[in-house]
Amino acid sequence: MKIEIINGPNLNLLGMREPDIYGKESFVDYLETLKAEFPHVDFSYFQSNIEGELIDKIQEAGFGSDGIVLNAGGYTHTSIAL
Repeated sequence: MKIEIINGPNLNLLGMREPDIYGKESFVDYLETLKAEFPHVDFSYFQSNIEGELIDKIQEAGFGSDGIVLNAGGYTHTSIAL
């Protein structure tokens, strides 16, 4: 099984930005934990602060993945395309 995880704007700052609110763990650290918990799943990860790159990745992943987990960040409130 292949799962694509796609994160939007500012999520590259997890672990650094406001750690008292968002925690001290980076997403890369979290991803390693996820891979250890589910060794039979092939996780791919992509992050961008650019809306068009996120759309391109969703379209690409839609043809080669069994599922997509999207955290669109601030685009959740402002993007029609996502």
